[in-house]
Amino acid sequence: DTLKDLESFVEYVVKALVDYPEDVQITTVQREEGAVIQVRCRKEDVGKIVGKRGKIIMSIRSLVSGAAGRNKQRISVDVLD
Repeated sequence: DTLKDLESFVEYVVKALVDYPEDVQITTVQREEGAVIQVRCRKEDVGKIVGKRGKIIMSIRSLVSGAAGRNKQRISVDVLD
């Protein structure tokens, strides 16, 4: 349940940042160390998600891992191009 909520959160934030929200794809992969929410988008939108010096993606990761930690889960966020 928390994973679906966090997926929706990441999707909402990412779609608000990019120029082509219709091309954003969110998938979740289960790994031994926890879940990974993967974000795929157009190449020209990657920079908008990452931000200067990675500040935006670090903020998204911080919020997701903090929320997941409250439920004793490990969830990270990766941006794929």
